[in-house]
Amino acid sequence: MPSTRLQLSDELDATWSQHNWNADYPAHVSTSRLEAVLKRASKQAVQYEYQMKDIESRLSENLSNFRAIDSLLQEAFTGLQRNSRRAERALQNQVPHITTELDESMEALTTLAETLPTIKTQVADIQVMYDSGRAKAQALVSDLTWLNTEFYERWRSIIFTSKSPISWRWKVFMRFLFAISFVLCASLCWVALSGAYRAHRHRLVWGEKLMS
Repeated sequence: MPSTRLQLSDELDATWSQHNWNADYPAHVSTSRLEAVLKRASKQAVQYEYQMKDIESRLSENLSNFRAIDSLLQEAFTGLQRNSRRAERALQNQVPHITTELDESMEALTTLAETLPTIKTQVADIQVMYDSGRAKAQALVSDLTWLNTEFYERWRSIIFTSKSPISWRWKVFMRFLFAISFVLCASLCWVALSGAYRAHRHRLVWGEKLMS
């Protein structure tokens, strides 16, 4: 742009110097040359105007972008300041409170670590006592159930099963008595059946003659 302006001014000066070399004579300026120079100057002015408008639009666009970026930066800066104030407030108020709670928790954990073996021993003793009490309660319930059972059921359970809550000596004794009783009963039944068979075979009369 400056070089074009210098070129136009040089051409105008040359044209003026050619036609005004003597001040005593009237100036005769070539209008065609001046018109050409003016047309060229008007074209350059139009180009300059277009370029100025383009630059102006770019500047306005860049200015709007700059404003948007500046607004975003302002918002980000405001958010950073707000977060910084919150962090400072937390550092001043909450961190000491958290530190105090951590110290108290550490003291409580230390106390628990010291008392944990004793508590564990006590819990083991309580577990042993509980198991013993439960076993005694189960035995008592079993004894009461056995005592409330009828004689026939107890007798059958002792002889034919192994679930009766008595000692093995009593089981052996009761089974021995049952075996003897069974043998005696079987012998008596055999004798009775044999006598009946002989009487039937010899056609004996039942009644008084049978006894004789």
